[in-house]
Amino acid sequence: MALTPETLPRHELNGLPVRIVESDDATRVGLEGRVVIETTNTLSIEVRDDGESRVVMVPKSGSVFEFTITDDAADAAKGSGTASKLADTQPGGVEQSETPDGAGEDVAYVTVDGSRLLSRPARRTETNGDSPWQ
Repeated sequence: MALTPETLPRHELNGLPVRIVESDDATRVGLEGRVVIETTNTLSIEVRDDGESRVVMVPKSGSVFEFTITDDAADAAKGSGTASKLADTQPGGVEQSETPDGAGEDVAYVTVDGSRLLSRPARRTETNGDSPWQ
């Protein structure tokens, strides 16, 4: 199954560029990096600041994530709804100076409510059987 905006919640998320658009914890909004570990209830995101990296664990529940997908999947999805929710400004009027990882011509932004991702990653990405995520 190809990675498209419609099928993203059923794919492996490790390695994907991600940004937090909404969160119960306001200090996490705007945080961006790459997913390094996904568990049933959390995403661990590697954040790079001034050449140093740290891993931040973010609960899926109460968060909305914006994933960046590129190449063919983005080409097929280009059109309305693929613009970044945080591309221009951060909440509170703080300017967003950098573009997300992989931003460019062939990029689509997929916003997913974390509650749609609440399950074991292996179970959520199944393609056979009676998985509710198919």
